[in-house]
Amino acid sequence: MESRRRGGGLLVAGTTSDAGKSVVTAGICRWLARQGVKVAPFKGQNMSLNSFVTRDGAEIGRAQAMQARAAGVEPSALMNPVLLKPGGDRTSQVVLLGRPVGEMSARGYFGRAGRREELLTTVLDCLDQLRSTYSAVICEGAGSPAEINLRRTDLVNMGVARAAGLPVLVVGDIDRGGVFASFFGTTALLEAADQSLIAGYLVNKFRGDVELLRPGLSMLTSVTGRPFFGVLPYAHGLGIDEEDGLRVSLRGAVRESMVAPPVGAEILRVAVCAVPLMSNFTDVDALAAEPGVVVRFVDRPEELVDADLVIVPGTRGTVGALDWLRRRGLADALVRRAAEGRPVLGICGGFQLLGDRIDDEVESRAGVVEGLGLLPVRVRFAEAKTLARPSGSALGEPVEGYEIHHGVAEILGGEPFLDGCRVGEVWGTHWHGSLESDGFRRAFLRRVAEAAGRRFVPAPDTSFEALREEQLDRLGDLIEEHADTEALWRLVEDGPPAGLPFVPPGAPAPVAAPSADAPAGGRPPAPDGGVQPAPDPGMPSAPDRGGDGRETGTPERTRQMPPGLEGAPEGQEGDA
Repeated sequence: MESRRRGGGLLVAGTTSDAGKSVVTAGICRWLARQGVKVAPFKGQNMSLNSFVTRDGAEIGRAQAMQARAAGVEPSALMNPVLLKPGGDRTSQVVLLGRPVGEMSARGYFGRAGRREELLTTVLDCLDQLRSTYSAVICEGAGSPAEINLRRTDLVNMGVARAAGLPVLVVGDIDRGGVFASFFGTTALLEAADQSLIAGYLVNKFRGDVELLRPGLSMLTSVTGRPFFGVLPYAHGLGIDEEDGLRVSLRGAVRESMVAPPVGAEILRVAVCAVPLMSNFTDVDALAAEPGVVVRFVDRPEELVDADLVIVPGTRGTVGALDWLRRRGLADALVRRAAEGRPVLGICGGFQLLGDRIDDEVESRAGVVEGLGLLPVRVRFAEAKTLARPSGSALGEPVEGYEIHHGVAEILGGEPFLDGCRVGEVWGTHWHGSLESDGFRRAFLRRVAEAAGRRFVPAPDTSFEALREEQLDRLGDLIEEHADTEALWRLVEDGPPAGLPFVPPGAPAPVAAPSADAPAGGRPPAPDGGVQPAPDPGMPSAPDRGGDGRETGTPERTRQMPPGLEGAPEGQEGDA
């Protein structure tokens, strides 16, 4: 395939969030790379609390870094030019070309005339640079292209596809049910020019006999005029980096190795405090890959009792997470653990809140806040964001990691530990990803097992890097074995097929603004022509709903934010 025309492209869209766009994009990248095609991933705008630092110090979404690995190329800011990092219910930090440019509300993001055009120009310039360098660029959409309330400001779905002339493959998660209606509705709610780019569909997460599904595939093709490009089976235990930690609650989630049984006589239990706005929770994936290590996410103090190691992870809101720990009773439980000499590890924001004091006049504007006092550390939040790829050693083993934080730590004592410190069995570092260093991870787990009195033995040959490559190969296998790869390549090479039919009704007309004679206060007229009374302040009001009808403030609503932001209250913390 390498001899074919350069610069092809494809946009992988989805009927919903979590339909499988990220993994399908990664799978196509891995399949193409196996064929000798020079391929790169791209996502014009991503909303995620899981991010990564490239070798040149740019911050991008972890999903795009994972897809770059699948493609066998070094990740760069070109692959994710706009990254939105929610800080709560109303604002997000905007990261443009790998650098933070401010904390903005949704209205602030697109409120200035011409901002959308400027951002779209940046997105398309990055895509053009990639297409001039790579034989193929596989783009990932966000949410659904049929989010009609967001189409005007779209930077990642049909807005990019239209501007770049990309064919669009729509992925649907059949495990949720209603996939045929979702495929049809996604297509039928688009305007004609957008529909002309919808090349076909891909079913994801199918369980059972595919022959029983084929009549439905044929019927949908007959009413839309678009083919199916494959049916991917449900695949267990892929363990691929997830896009973010805000869209779902990890409360009660358990992760453990499915590769091999424990080496020692006992298992090791790891409890991860599921703090609000948890970021880079993928830090614990390397622990979960170890045979005999069971990782679970918790939010109650009694769940720490039988844990051999407690991890306080990174967060986009250190001060808010500290308050949450105190309100939940987890702070007192952590203090008791430290006094008993039982292991605690704080990473990034989790490290900061284990210290003596936090001085934050930048994001939360909370001023000086007392920490848990478990480590001799004082943290001051700075305007500038630290983005780095440090390396060093700990416990006699080499370690690599990456840093993403505004907090600057002053270490006042303890033993040095990965640019942080350790006191007794309480450890703290700003380094994400350190546990992916195999030798260090094994040494650390041996230390934890000794402190916990467990007869746990780390597997001597677990390679997290090799396991991750195996998982990416599985994604490539899914595409190669269950998708029509020749048809996919024709899309990449030739662009959207000609003559795709229009599926009515198409995009509805924009809702008109209220007329000048609308009732005062914006309340609708009552059936008798008067004005509806205001809600009784003593009664609970109906949920505030966004333009798509979902309640604002819910995880799905946060994912729904325009290609702008409706992430967090003004002044919420940035990355710890």
